Amino acid sequence: MKDRNRTVVVGVDGSGASMAAVAWAAKVASARHLELEIVHGLRSTELGQDGGIAGTDVLFDAVRQDGDRVVAGSRKVAASIDEDLVVTAKTPAESPAPLLVGLSRQARMVVVGASGSGGFTGMLLGTTAATLVNHAHSPVAVIRGRHGTAHVPESGPVVVGVDGSATSELAIAAAFEEASFRGAPLVAVHAWSDVTYEDFYGAVRIMPQWESAREDEERLLAQRLAGWQEKYPDVGIRRVLCRDRPRHALLEAAQTAQLVVAGNRGRGGFAGMLLGSASQALVQHAACTVLVVRLESRR
Repeated sequence: MKDRNRTVVVGVDGSGASMAAVAWAAKVASARHLELEIVHGLRSTELGQDGGIAGTDVLFDAVRQDGDRVVAGSRKVAASIDEDLVVTAKTPAESPAPLLVGLSRQARMVVVGASGSGGFTGMLLGTTAATLVNHAHSPVAVIRGRHGTAHVPESGPVVVGVDGSATSELAIAAAFEEASFRGAPLVAVHAWSDVTYEDFYGAVRIMPQWESAREDEERLLAQRLAGWQEKYPDVGIRRVLCRDRPRHALLEAAQTAQLVVAGNRGRGGFAGMLLGSASQALVQHAACTVLVVRLESRR
């Protein structure tokens, strides 16, 4: 993450969640001496712009004015966080999803709200934010409030899911960096569940020797964290090892966290499933902000 472009990109649509995303992104940019880029896609192709339809020019002018209003409001929020923060803004005549994915190629991070007015941050899975967390080239922060409220937590630990996958390794790196920047402790969660085997007669649950299995899982967690504590001696670590489904364990840990970091796919992901089940659950239901990292975000 450290050698990427020095810009935090935030997608805005004028909703309350969007403004919360601007505030969060501005704090990140200010604390790390980065620049903030505010982006609002106008969806001109969806409005029939340049399509020869009568009245579309008037409609597009109204949309443009609304976009300018949204950006102006976003600038005010950013200035309230840090009046010296370098802020740029754009309102291109493009659809939000491909616009943000394209900008993510050169961004340190892309930030969106968890819900919105149907622009950048509508229904997460199936619209713009889903496209972003699945296809962005940089880490994506989805700003979520505590227990479905507008209150975005700024205290508590950083939580990371550990499962031994390649994206999990990247998530660990990002989580240590985030915890160090925030002066927060790190909670490393490793969860595993019963193994289920399905045959012609139905599902059969395999019950291994759990004491032996726990020792193996403890070893895996220790191996994955090895070296990171030395690199970040300022970060206190608590290890959580539990026999549970990862999404359940991570959602529970998120109840008191300020940030959860997860890879877009885990060890149990299926080929072709871009967003793993644990990451999916976090993006939709976590009680704090979720940072999703992808292998493609590493340079």
